[in-house]
Amino acid sequence: MNTEEKIRKQLVDHPVLLYMKGTADAPQCGFSKTAVDALRQAGIEFTYINVLEAPFIREKLPKISNWPTYPQLFIKGDLIGGSDVICESVADGSLIQAYKAVSSDVEE
Repeated sequence: MNTEEKIRKQLVDHPVLLYMKGTADAPQCGFSKTAVDALRQAGIEFTYINVLEAPFIREKLPKISNWPTYPQLFIKGDLIGGSDVICESVADGSLIQAYKAVSSDVEE
C-alpha cells in the first residue's frame, strides 16, 4: 500500500480524523493544541495521526487535501480545514452539526 492509499484508507476508517503535530494529549505546535482544545471543548470525539511520526504522510497529505499546513481536520473524508477554520466552525456551530451527522452519540 502506498502512502496515498494509506491516507485514503485512514480517511475512510475514521469518521473524524485530525492530522496534527504531536498527540492529542501532547500537541507539539500551538496550532495543533488550539485545534485539539476546540474539538474537546465542543465534545467532538476524534482520532488523530501524528504527522511528526509519519513523515511520508506529512509530505503527501497536503498534495491530496490541497491544504498546506497542519493540523488538518477531516469529517467523513472531507477536509474541514486547519486550526482557524476548526475554531470558527465550533464557534458558529457548523462543526458540531457536521459531527452530529456522523455520530449518534452527540447530545444537543
